[in-house]
Amino acid sequence: MTFDEDRSKNQEKGGRKLWKHSSPERTAMYQFKRYVSEKYSREFSGEEDKFNSLWAWSVDEIESFWSEVWYYTGIKASQGFESVVDVNSGMFPRPAWFSGALLNFAENLLFPQLRDNGGDAVDENAVAVIAATEKDEREYVTWKELRERVRVCAAALKQRVKQGDVVAGYVANHTNALVAMLASTSLGCVWTGISPDHGTTAVLERLVQLEPKALFADSGVLYNGKIHEVITKLGEITSALLNLETVVVFNNPFGPEIDVQSLKPTGRSESLIWRYEDFARTGDQDCPLEFLPLPPDTPVYVLFSSGTTGKPKCICHGAVGTLIQHKKEHMIHCDIGPGSVFFQFTTVTWMMWHWLVSGLASGATIVLYDGSPFRPLVGEGGNLAMAKLVDELGVTHFGTSAKYLSMLEQSNVHPKDKYAMKTLKAIYSTASVLAPSTFEYVYSAFGPDLDLASITGGTDIISLFGASSPLVPVYSGEIQCLGLGMKVEAWDGSGRNVEDSGETGDLVCVKPFPCMPVKFWGENGEAVYKKSYFEEFPGVWHHGDFVKINPKTRGLQMLGRSDAILKPAGVRIGTAEIYNVLLANFPTQFEDAVCVGRRRVSDADEHVVLFVKMSSGALLTPQLVATVKSKIRQELSARHVPVIIDMAPEIPVTTNGKKVEVAVKQIISGMNVKVSASVANVECLEWFRRWAAKN
Repeated sequence: MTFDEDRSKNQEKGGRKLWKHSSPERTAMYQFKRYVSEKYSREFSGEEDKFNSLWAWSVDEIESFWSEVWYYTGIKASQGFESVVDVNSGMFPRPAWFSGALLNFAENLLFPQLRDNGGDAVDENAVAVIAATEKDEREYVTWKELRERVRVCAAALKQRVKQGDVVAGYVANHTNALVAMLASTSLGCVWTGISPDHGTTAVLERLVQLEPKALFADSGVLYNGKIHEVITKLGEITSALLNLETVVVFNNPFGPEIDVQSLKPTGRSESLIWRYEDFARTGDQDCPLEFLPLPPDTPVYVLFSSGTTGKPKCICHGAVGTLIQHKKEHMIHCDIGPGSVFFQFTTVTWMMWHWLVSGLASGATIVLYDGSPFRPLVGEGGNLAMAKLVDELGVTHFGTSAKYLSMLEQSNVHPKDKYAMKTLKAIYSTASVLAPSTFEYVYSAFGPDLDLASITGGTDIISLFGASSPLVPVYSGEIQCLGLGMKVEAWDGSGRNVEDSGETGDLVCVKPFPCMPVKFWGENGEAVYKKSYFEEFPGVWHHGDFVKINPKTRGLQMLGRSDAILKPAGVRIGTAEIYNVLLANFPTQFEDAVCVGRRRVSDADEHVVLFVKMSSGALLTPQLVATVKSKIRQELSARHVPVIIDMAPEIPVTTNGKKVEVAVKQIISGMNVKVSASVANVECLEWFRRWAAKN
């Protein structure tokens, strides 16, 4: 079970075998496999086939599989289900799941139960949440304390909202954010979170569509040693959201003192803005913690697409799909449960925050971290900050981005030389492709006895298509396995399954799965839903990732996005967000623009490149470039800022006026591109080829 063992046995399977679990029979997945084998008289045998035969059963027998996951993981429901799903109904329109059941999402997180335990899976005096900051501050919250804080918040909130209302958070990753989400979903409200690094424009593009009734916000945030006040932006946001009836502000220590009256827009209710302490006192102090039982596909979260072709799309996820998928992934795939300490570095906007907090439903202690991953400055440049936290808190499962791990690799730091991290069992890497060299680096820098699991999924499914498995080795450059119950294949452009040949193709899912969005928010939601996933291959989920399935290892290799979404450092960014900033702030300087990601074979990460066509008489001066970058950083985020801004004589467009982003992206990334006849000014692509050759 070490980095060096079995090197000679790999042969030509793909990447090098880097790790193999020494005691797979002690894991939850092995126990689940044995349970299913006995109940259904199915034999799942073979050393290398322990997982693959189980996966095949899970996607062949969808109803039986998901029914067993419901019971095995301990879904808490006030009324059981009558049927799992109609497997003959197709994937779109989305079929209903677990019809007849009644449950509450928040109750499952606050009162987790396991299969063999009808009561609590946790001691109420055990720690449920550890909140940490880059200033080395720590907050330990027991299950009993967390439940009480949610009770108080829900008691005040229930006087102001009703089931189905949207409650938004403009908050950092701390316990109060978690409390607000749990209070909201306990009442049947829909939660959406946006981190304070988003500018006013980016926030309003999202929240105007949702018309939230209540908004929780921080007064200020601390990141990378700098204090960023939020109050000014909050005032602008509050003024623009006319349906807001309640705004609750958490007065963080590094934020300015809250002046409630100065925040209240002219003509709005005197009771619009509240300090959290005052808000909490308005509820019935004797009101018990209650959970509204609701149908399984009731919306609980709205997450946002990257805004590629306009405003970000509002993707709505349901209670049972989110819950059962996360419990399956945590408990069965990742072996997370009571006694685990689960830390995923994330903001509240990213789907990984939702994945993290669902760790409560498996009885784990979760770690909420607010700040830069390179603070405090432990080791050169803070490179050891996260390792220090893992070691101090006894983290068992640590999730981060591939970009973070590659930055450590480039700095040639070895955390295990300073911190033992004896409790660490697994590292999860996501958000972008984990390079083979980084796989090798992690085992040398963090230790040989780890499951380094590169995982993939997305906002669209709030979970994973490619996951970890203790029954499968880790091969360099590969995701260990496909998720149980997820019938994922690789298709070429003609709709042919090419997975067995090892050819590259688009990631598709050909059978229904419970964490499909319940809807897209808005009047044209169903049409947008269909266009987003079911038009490329009618009736089949097309995810937009370019992949290869290794026919020998069955590992999944991610080759990038098959659409035009930007992904610097693994963060999904829509080009339309950048175009909107240019149009609003520089209407006389730029006639047109195209923004793409560039990642050549020699590049460790994707970089954002912005090409602009100047208006007549305008010049692209260094001062203008700096101003554009500053404005994008201010209104969107630092991650949106292009690495390169350059002039182009023409911007390629289709005959109906759409920018030809994919062709430009491929050309400047060094690919040989066959240009579609739909490009109206195809000759201008030659300029981009010359640019790529020179740059």
